[in-house]
Amino acid sequence: MPTSFLEIVELPDGRIVLRRAEDEEVLVTLDFSDDAKLFLQGQHVEIAKAMFNVGVQMAGRMTEGDFEREDEQPRVLH
Repeated sequence: MPTSFLEIVELPDGRIVLRRAEDEEVLVTLDFSDDAKLFLQGQHVEIAKAMFNVGVQMAGRMTEGDFEREDEQPRVLH
């Protein structure tokens, strides 16, 4: 992916998306349930920012070759 500025936007329907600043194409979408928003006491946008931040950092590490996958077996995500 070419280098560009990314922005985090909360859409009118409540979804939070990561997209390139120069266009409206969505790269990643986070959609918190009403229960999750209640549990997070309205701080879901801050949580989304943290999640996107870590994801972008890991993607950068992968493109630099610093991230190794040990095997191609399916992984259980917790």
